[in-house]
Amino acid sequence: MLKKLSKWFDNNAVKVEGALTDYEADWREVDIVRVVPFIILHLACFAVFWVGVSVFAVLFALALYAIRMFAVTGFYHRYFSHKTFRTTRAFQLVLAVIGATAVQRGPLWWASHHRQHHVNSDQNDDAHSPVQHGFLWSHLGWFLSNQHFATQTMRVKDLAKFVELRWLDRFDVVVPSLFALSIYMLGVFLADYYPHFNTNGPQLLVWGFVISTVLLYHATFTVNSLAHVWGNRRYATPDQSRNNLWIALLTLGEGWHNNHHHFPGSARQGFYWWEIDITYYGLKILAALGLIWDVRTVSIQMRNSRRISAEKL
Repeated sequence: MLKKLSKWFDNNAVKVEGALTDYEADWREVDIVRVVPFIILHLACFAVFWVGVSVFAVLFALALYAIRMFAVTGFYHRYFSHKTFRTTRAFQLVLAVIGATAVQRGPLWWASHHRQHHVNSDQNDDAHSPVQHGFLWSHLGWFLSNQHFATQTMRVKDLAKFVELRWLDRFDVVVPSLFALSIYMLGVFLADYYPHFNTNGPQLLVWGFVISTVLLYHATFTVNSLAHVWGNRRYATPDQSRNNLWIALLTLGEGWHNNHHHFPGSARQGFYWWEIDITYYGLKILAALGLIWDVRTVSIQMRNSRRISAEKL
């Protein structure tokens, strides 16, 4: 049992043979003990009936949802997975730590599995393809399975050379735990010194961490489960990726998924001015501040190639 529980704290305690290419009988095998924290986090949402609600707590939860969604889409996805801009090693670590607060594992794990998705998009070896494996598996089943627990290090050699990123990836529970504790302590501080906010430690923890994180989870997961079946196709990509405004609004720009699969190297996924891409706007601000540079976008020639839609632009 101690060995099983150690998987909650040290990802190296889990050894998955053939994690890169073996999709055989154990592909859908789930280690229930390891996923207990994920289940508890969802059940903890019901604590809202105990802690109550306040305007400040709700606004705080929405703010943390937006900040962490930007971290997932701008940092984990567009930087670590696709290297669509450059930055310093120090700021790269900042991006990784902020991204880790979203409780979606470490940056190497996230990037390695996303790169695997692009290599095999909507083929049988695409772990979260709704076309191949159905909605529920593509939405959340795949990352709960033993087969997809390990980081596919061979796909992220460029990132694995940084010891600090390897540490964050191995002990990916550290940042979320400290983040949750900080939220609780902020609630205690506000209750003592700013009582007119009508919040406290438990309430801010439930709204700012638990509910915000669960909403963040399922919004992010829709890009896997819905953006390959619901929406319009502008480009003749070899998969079933689609553009969807509603998913784009929910995920700060990730819903322009057919655009993304057409040219994954672009930091801007909304290729046209009317395609709202809040993540890209945020990256432009970071570039203006000099924190990142060489932000790549799609060329006009690439944007106009492989089109299958009849829209006139």
